[in-house]
Amino acid sequence: MTLTANWSYPTAIKFGTGRISELPAACAQAGIRHPLLVTDKGLASLPVTARALDILDAASLGRAMFSEVDPNPNEKNLAAGVAAYRAGGHDGVIAFGGGSGLDLGKMVAFMAGQTRPLWDFEDIGDWWTRADASVIAPIIAVPTTAGTGSEVGRASVITNSETHAKKIIFHPKVLPTVVICDPELTVGMPKFITAGTGLDAFAHCVEAFSSPHYHPMSQGIALEGMRLVIDYLPRAYADGTDIEARAQMMSAAAMGATAFQKGLGAIHAMSHPVGAYFNSHHGTTNAVCMPAVLAFNAAAIRDRFDRAAGYLGIKGGFDGFCTFVQAFNDSMSIPRGLSALGVTAEAIPDLVRDALIDPSCGGNPVTLTEANLTALFEAAL
Repeated sequence: MTLTANWSYPTAIKFGTGRISELPAACAQAGIRHPLLVTDKGLASLPVTARALDILDAASLGRAMFSEVDPNPNEKNLAAGVAAYRAGGHDGVIAFGGGSGLDLGKMVAFMAGQTRPLWDFEDIGDWWTRADASVIAPIIAVPTTAGTGSEVGRASVITNSETHAKKIIFHPKVLPTVVICDPELTVGMPKFITAGTGLDAFAHCVEAFSSPHYHPMSQGIALEGMRLVIDYLPRAYADGTDIEARAQMMSAAAMGATAFQKGLGAIHAMSHPVGAYFNSHHGTTNAVCMPAVLAFNAAAIRDRFDRAAGYLGIKGGFDGFCTFVQAFNDSMSIPRGLSALGVTAEAIPDLVRDALIDPSCGGNPVTLTEANLTALFEAAL
């Protein structure tokens, strides 16, 4: 089955195999004549990136690239990227890669024209209105993994290298103007990245579905996103060249990030500080935390998962769903505890402190406190 489509929700999305060839047309649509391609260190030398640069070069758009991006990008990476953007006289960004490349690329476009410091735009209240929206450069997003969904997001996660806190920087104009979702770009992902990124998309859908906030469109998207991950991630994990599975997972990733406009919760509140302190893979960390968080939230979410389980092809309602999640993790060699990611009991007070101020806390269906988060980290350890 060939999957090809043009979507305008939540932004303009060119979806389908081979559509990376439309990169020059996307630049024209976004009004970009001299783009800077921003990606991470790992992708910079791979054929998939060279192909994108060749396409740009052939269209007389240059082949400028910035790739000094860490797995958990920080303000130092951003400062270097902004300097490269300004020095090259660029007029737009192609954010290319997994979550780190996408998030940092979006922030380069956002910060290149700002005069206030980055942390002034953290996702708190109406802080985003402090930004000069008129100087935010256009962004094209090209995901090469199927997980974060940052390609359809209005925010980026940037780590403060001094405090180790992950901060969410938000502005409506950070939403990319054009997204190219080409599942062929994900074919080369190794198994552990396929699993980790896919389970990140799953966590986005599970937490959005669990959030108590009212957003019925997101609720429906979250439910179908969960189904796509359940049906297609095992196929993509087993055979990385299964292009239908890769395409469906790319859809699920965008759906997860669209759905979590409804809210995230304890999984992400825990995962963000763990990633900042221990440099763990974000999606894998989410997956490790999920069983403990589902148990913790049980009283508040049991009824909705009792209803969802049948649609997802899972017997036993909420309890069956929890059993499924652990088996799903196990089938893709996800560790059963945070200790396998390097987390120690001694770190829990710092992790709890940072988790409590993470914006994801507000979307958890059970109010998070120092006491119950401490117990939750201990259960996940």
